[in-house]
Amino acid sequence: MAVIVALGAFLMTLAGGWTAQRVTDRRHLVLGLAGGLMLGVVGLDLLPEAMRAAGDELFGVPLALLLFVGGFLVAHVVERVLAVRQASHGAENGGRVPQVGLTAAAAMVGHSLADGVALGAAFQVGGGMGLAVALAVLTHDFADGFNTYTLTTLYGNDRGKALKMLFADAVAPVVGAASTLLFTLPEEPLGAYLGFFAGVLLYLAAAEILPEAHHEHPALSTLMCTLGGVAGIWLVVGVAD
Repeated sequence: MAVIVALGAFLMTLAGGWTAQRVTDRRHLVLGLAGGLMLGVVGLDLLPEAMRAAGDELFGVPLALLLFVGGFLVAHVVERVLAVRQASHGAENGGRVPQVGLTAAAAMVGHSLADGVALGAAFQVGGGMGLAVALAVLTHDFADGFNTYTLTTLYGNDRGKALKMLFADAVAPVVGAASTLLFTLPEEPLGAYLGFFAGVLLYLAAAEILPEAHHEHPALSTLMCTLGGVAGIWLVVGVAD
């Protein structure tokens, strides 16, 4: 059952990427929506789940929060290092480094893989839990596909690379769900990963996507797309719970 639901997630991810590439004439709206979706996923989905699963504290701070900050800093350091390297070779792309986009998209693929694992584990617990997680995975994998394509192209990668990353993101939950037929992933490592990944996503949304969305089109419609993205994830989380 988990693998069947994961096949639905495969289609939803592709649908999200298809939507992102079809609205290129409204790029600022796409970026505004992507930023809102990412903020919603971080604050309302990933971080609460990481806090619940990771459990332990280190010097009085929950491990999930430490990894959250660590993910933010790692994303910042990686982008700065790649930007300096590109500048030293005289390459310019409006300040954007294509490798950062590919790395961010690869992180989205890793997140989708974890979604598949979580889906399989939920069905091992029971049908009710499995259906709740399935609803969350199916709906927010649309956002994952949307964000994967947007992140890849935002940093100057061509459409072919963006489509390859989108396809990898679509296949990932199927692979993750199928893997649970062979083993069960402990809860605490999964929670630690989610905390770290939430920090990476927050950096990309706050430092890259949203500023880019409002740079040339500081319109109310862009802001409404961002708020709509956050509200949409809130609705998904609420229904799934």
